[in-house]
Amino acid sequence: MEDKTAGREEGNADDGRTPEDGAADRLAAKVRRDGKSGPFAPAGRHSTGASGWRVFLALLLAYALFAILLNSVGTVILQSIRYFGVAKTTASTLEAFKDLSIAGVSFLVAAFLARFGYRRAMVIALAVVAAALFAMPLVDRFAMAQLLFLATGASFAVIKVSTYATLGLLSANPRDHQFRMNLLEGVFMLGVLAGYWIFGHFMGDTSADDPAWMNVYPWLGGAALAAAGLLLITPFPCRSPGPRETRRAAPMPARTAFGQMWRLAIRPLTLIFVVSAFLYVLIEQAIGTWLPTFNREILGISARTSVEVTSIFAAALAIGRIGAGVLLRRLRWYPLLMVALALMAGLILLVLPLAGELAQHDGARPFGLPIAAFLLPLVGLFMAPVYPAINSAVLSSLPTDRQAAMTGLIVVFSALGGTTGSLITGFLFAHLNGIVAFYGTLVPIAGLAIALTVFRRLLRDDHREDT
Repeated sequence: MEDKTAGREEGNADDGRTPEDGAADRLAAKVRRDGKSGPFAPAGRHSTGASGWRVFLALLLAYALFAILLNSVGTVILQSIRYFGVAKTTASTLEAFKDLSIAGVSFLVAAFLARFGYRRAMVIALAVVAAALFAMPLVDRFAMAQLLFLATGASFAVIKVSTYATLGLLSANPRDHQFRMNLLEGVFMLGVLAGYWIFGHFMGDTSADDPAWMNVYPWLGGAALAAAGLLLITPFPCRSPGPRETRRAAPMPARTAFGQMWRLAIRPLTLIFVVSAFLYVLIEQAIGTWLPTFNREILGISARTSVEVTSIFAAALAIGRIGAGVLLRRLRWYPLLMVALALMAGLILLVLPLAGELAQHDGARPFGLPIAAFLLPLVGLFMAPVYPAINSAVLSSLPTDRQAAMTGLIVVFSALGGTTGSLITGFLFAHLNGIVAFYGTLVPIAGLAIALTVFRRLLRDDHREDT
């Protein structure tokens, strides 16, 4: 009976109703039939107005929380050596627990989240992280720290895939999508910035065996529960497929879902996009991860100050992404990113020779620090627009039922790019020196400029085929 009704809805236009209206009615009927009422029931085709912004606020809160947790790995490695007394090689496994869980879970779940429900997935992910955060001071073991980063990485994969897909439901047009994407990534970087000072506040100047630093985790657990609660009480958008998408809205078998993800991955547009995302994250992690070491070994700054000064990099990324969100509502993304890449390369070429000279003498310095310590982190201001802009460009070019699969590819290759960038820069640090290592980032910057040029051409070709 429902299929016949669907046929009448799709075939009838003279009653003033559109195929999209029929699709929304069928989805509502399915919700009623399956008993999906209560906190996980969708609000309708779109959440607009106050409810839409409450959903977006919940996404921002969750993103800021994961920014703090994911980028606390350096702090927790330090505390694992001091507080838990583990070896440096053992402490370094926390990075693997974080990155590999992100990549693995993204690949495994991306194709299924649309069937499972984005809100349900995000609430479960936040609940898992909250449980791990509350358990951290209770268990008080290094193994619990490993489990925490495993849970954080896996949950972030779910949150990121679901969030990126949800942006497509909340956004009215591609420029609105660009604005929301940049605001989201900007808030993420504000979370990174806040994380340095939040953990520093709880650490203070206590002795190595003082457990006071563990008191940060119940507060973060409370934030996770708050984000989950906000998602539960807010009407959530559901998809409103077009006439061709309506036939694809039914749940797919697992093999079909992975097949769709694989077919998406081998498209030329997708391949050049993942290369672009890989190169960008390689650059960002190469600089961000090793900037404290650069400050310590090349500029001769104390270890504590080296970490604190690194917060300038996070602040520059946050300001750049929020500002780019405004600019991208008025400008096209390609010329803006080309200018940004040129400024990145120019700043690196300007600051690195300066860093080598200033590290050799003790002249007058702002706040007692080499000026290079303040200039080099500003590269984040120029790299900031790249990642959200290319993500938004490719996601807004896809129908909503394929955005989750694409987001899974984004997360997987971003994790691989970050790991690769950190390893390459670390190798150059160990075998050459920090200045040469940072000069090495000019190579992927040039590669990214080429990749983005090809990406824009393929994106235009893809749009022409659709029209």
